[in-house]
Amino acid sequence: MKPQLLIGALHSGSGKTTVSMGILRALRRKGLRVQPFKCGPDYIDTRFHAVATGCDSVNLDTWLASEAHVRDVYAHYGAEAEVCVVEGVMGLFDGYARMQGSSAEIAQLLDIPVLLVVSARSTAYTMAALLHGVKTFQPGLRLAGVVFNQVGSERHVTLLQQACDDMGLRCFGFLPKSEGLEIPSRHLGLTLAAEQQMNTWIDRAADLMEQHLDLQGLLAACSRPFEVPVPAAASTPGNLRISVARDAAFNFIYRENLDRLSELGHVTYFSPLAGDPLPEADLVYLPGGYPELFACELALQERTKAQLRAFAEAGGRILAECGGMIYLSSLVCVGEGSFRMCGVLPFTATMEGARLQLGYRRLVDAAGQTWRGHEFHYSRLSDPAALLSVAQQFDVRGEAVPTPLYRYKNVIAGYTHLYWGETDILRLWD
Repeated sequence: MKPQLLIGALHSGSGKTTVSMGILRALRRKGLRVQPFKCGPDYIDTRFHAVATGCDSVNLDTWLASEAHVRDVYAHYGAEAEVCVVEGVMGLFDGYARMQGSSAEIAQLLDIPVLLVVSARSTAYTMAALLHGVKTFQPGLRLAGVVFNQVGSERHVTLLQQACDDMGLRCFGFLPKSEGLEIPSRHLGLTLAAEQQMNTWIDRAADLMEQHLDLQGLLAACSRPFEVPVPAAASTPGNLRISVARDAAFNFIYRENLDRLSELGHVTYFSPLAGDPLPEADLVYLPGGYPELFACELALQERTKAQLRAFAEAGGRILAECGGMIYLSSLVCVGEGSFRMCGVLPFTATMEGARLQLGYRRLVDAAGQTWRGHEFHYSRLSDPAALLSVAQQFDVRGEAVPTPLYRYKNVIAGYTHLYWGETDILRLWD
């Protein structure tokens, strides 16, 4: 038995992130080992879960992976924790197709209770009708109770409590309107200053939870049997040397991907931003991140750029995703400046006229293999036809999208962040 819960909301902007970060930090203050998870493909919120808890957060996503894999991942990473907390995504029932991929689907798949965060701004007893709808919409969903955000007065509290009582739901807290508790930008990279700013905000959110949330009652109400993972058969790690870029500029990384890489061999990390020399490697992974925010600093690290260029030209295997692809390009244009990158790929990446490109992707490569991933970026390539794409990509509706996947020698690069928790990533070079 251990407390397990998913923190969901009716819509974005309800206060789900504030409650999630506050609870995670409050649990850590109590000395509990808490394992954070994130519904969906987000690789930014997981980084700040790690700031709040000191523990890597793990994605749970039924588009990127099978239901069996999601259950196995949850059991594996939660096994040593004293509390498991899953932050939901968007509205509770919002998925990529109706409820598919939604927070509610994940909660039902894992059979864990939901704490519903509800903004009570400009409403009172009408909340009873809303809660009735949530409670009855999916009978198999375990609704532990509610926490109300943006509560204005004692009279407001009374009416909201009456709504909960009449619907047979427990209210675990009433959070007041909090001036100045604005979420810091989550698009600032993992610089020390950004992490300190986020830490300050998380501490304030935790203070709010400790003052206004029945945390002990919530943990008791959400205590559930935990499915102990079946021990995996012992296997001998591979002998590949794998180097992963990881710093403030490159940090969009799925935790499960790293575990799969570690099964292929020995994983080492290096920082292009710091000008680290490229470790001896058979495979280099350049994940996404914020190279455009650090373009000037990256441009100055000539040794790292030259070593990556030499490795690529010698036929070394490189997987470069989004920001990693931009780093391998010839130039990146940010504002009025142009900065020279590695020069491996014949592209110029620019933020000018950029629009958000977002969505799940299914890729079919030249060998007919299928991959799953997620696209999220504002930059664009000013000369995308400089290389031919080696894969066709599709969205969740099965419609073709023009997002390319490039190959130059053994360099594979594209905007899509791949998930290979159930797949041997080396097959990408078949």
